[in-house]
Amino acid sequence: MNAAELLARAVATLKASPALDHWQRDREEIEADDLLCFALGVEEVDPDEEVPPAVRRRFERFVARRAAGEPVQLIKGYATFRGLEILVRPGIFVPRDSTEFLAEQAIRRLRLRREPIAVDLACGGGTVGLAVAAEVPAAEVYGTDISELAIRVARRNARRLDLPNARFLRGDLYAALPRRLRGRVDVITLHPPYVAKGELRELPDEIRRFEPVHTLTDHSPDGLGLIQRAVAEAGVWLKRGGWLLIEVSPDRVRSVAAVMRRGGLRDVRSTVDRGFKVTRVLVGRWPG
Repeated sequence: MNAAELLARAVATLKASPALDHWQRDREEIEADDLLCFALGVEEVDPDEEVPPAVRRRFERFVARRAAGEPVQLIKGYATFRGLEILVRPGIFVPRDSTEFLAEQAIRRLRLRREPIAVDLACGGGTVGLAVAAEVPAAEVYGTDISELAIRVARRNARRLDLPNARFLRGDLYAALPRRLRGRVDVITLHPPYVAKGELRELPDEIRRFEPVHTLTDHSPDGLGLIQRAVAEAGVWLKRGGWLLIEVSPDRVRSVAAVMRRGGLRDVRSTVDRGFKVTRVLVGRWPG
């Protein structure tokens, strides 16, 4: 059986899976190709290549796991994020392509600053902070998370990628940050748990079964609890003219924007990556 035939079968399997959230056109083709490349140990698949039986069986196991809802990143053990290979482990929120836009928005603002300082709250395995540290090497980057596992993986990623300007600290939101950063931070990023407590059961299997609950919801009725806390304290840490950037789903834009405005942020607006319209990044500037 050649690669093209294998891929066609895999795509049909993924399209038929009720466990998957088919939010992007041709996502099944992208993921099937990614998994076959991983099984073969190559960067690009030749459609006419005959696939050895052992590799075929390995690929079919990967496809079965994906069809059951397991994210591709967990199957492979890593995610590629803005060109970086980020280790992924069970128990930590899985990095997704859509979050690259949050990192991009931070990087654009930091490149304009002298001796920039960035903070990524609820950092997970360090994805956004690592991208910022790699692309703005002059930046002093901090990531915080309440999960000890997440911080261990984030630190390991920083060592693997040789990014000494990225530091990861365990703590609840700002609590772990050095006090000397107060009033000096240029950009704060946050991809928060914004699912309302009562909406957890409505999530697709690939989210509900494979993501830690604390990365999905803060258990508040409206999903705004952690966001409200982050906004309320942002002014303590941001310098004048500094930015708070929050990634949310489109249905949360109005409520989160209202929280940001009530918290004293100016120029609050919603931005979107044309390639990934499933999320929005709300941006707000601290006055000054």
